[in-house]
Amino acid sequence: MMTRFLALCAGVTLALTASPAAAQAVELRFATLAPAGSPWMEVLDKAAAEIKEKTAGRVTLKYFEGGSQGDEKDFVRKINAGQLDGAAVTSVGLSLIEESIRVLELPMMFKSVEEVDYVADKMWPYFQKKFEAKHFKLNDRGDVGWIYFLSKSKVETIADLKGLKLWQWGDDSLVGLMFKKLALNGVPLGVPEVDSSLTSGRITAAYGSPVAAVALQWHTKIKFMTSMPMSFAIGATVISTAAVKKLSPEDLKTVEEITRSYSKKLRKVIRKSNEDAKTTMTRKGVTVVQTPAATVDEFTKQAAAVQQELAGKVYSKAELEMVIKYRDEFRAKQGAK
Repeated sequence: MMTRFLALCAGVTLALTASPAAAQAVELRFATLAPAGSPWMEVLDKAAAEIKEKTAGRVTLKYFEGGSQGDEKDFVRKINAGQLDGAAVTSVGLSLIEESIRVLELPMMFKSVEEVDYVADKMWPYFQKKFEAKHFKLNDRGDVGWIYFLSKSKVETIADLKGLKLWQWGDDSLVGLMFKKLALNGVPLGVPEVDSSLTSGRITAAYGSPVAAVALQWHTKIKFMTSMPMSFAIGATVISTAAVKKLSPEDLKTVEEITRSYSKKLRKVIRKSNEDAKTTMTRKGVTVVQTPAATVDEFTKQAAAVQQELAGKVYSKAELEMVIKYRDEFRAKQGAK
């Protein structure tokens, strides 16, 4: 759910639909919260370089990094206004186009990345059709990773969380409801505001994946991280269907092949980077606090209530049932081995 920014990266893919555009030079403009030099941008930049080379310069991808174009709601607004062609966003950004996709990122729904992959792979074509109806191409999935609470003081219980001024992504209705259920003191802010707010004391805690915390330098402002992840955050690249029409069929095919390949590489890179970031954080003095079983149980109980409460509001009951069906299907297959 969060750090979403992170995800950003998410989607290095341009699974687009061919159009009869002329084979002429096209620059596609993308915005992202991912900072320059971050694992997401390293992969995205490599893909962009290969696309430029293999289309003989006819297609170039220009990234506006590090939130220079605002927050993800600004990205979507600018795409709709024709000021950008697409964006690499987290699921929060995706939800500003089609909110129901948040069903793939429900708190305490999954226990492993394998479960996430299985369910998301099953449902991705379904959501691609929903985005198509909104005049967006939803490209291949990317990772932000497991989301943990990051704080200046030790968090072991729900009561500890209640005593914090906790960042709440202002555009994230799912997290907002979860915080309300737990009676947490959420402070609505955009991602670009988190770093300075941790410094000033406006907030005393945030949430995110380890690689996002390091990339955004949040880890230098906090001292503790919970061992309990509350969700697994995803993201993807989206591009307007109007922008797709700028590409010739031949160039489109080249772009699709390259980005599909790099999308798979991206997930591997981010998963390894998250493990590396944990090491970096502990080496820099961040303590991972073991979350007591009672706290995990209480959080899981409240998360289950949120999952049901959002059905019919953020996503349909049928979509929630799809997620649970595929998750349980995966677990049954694993149990049969």
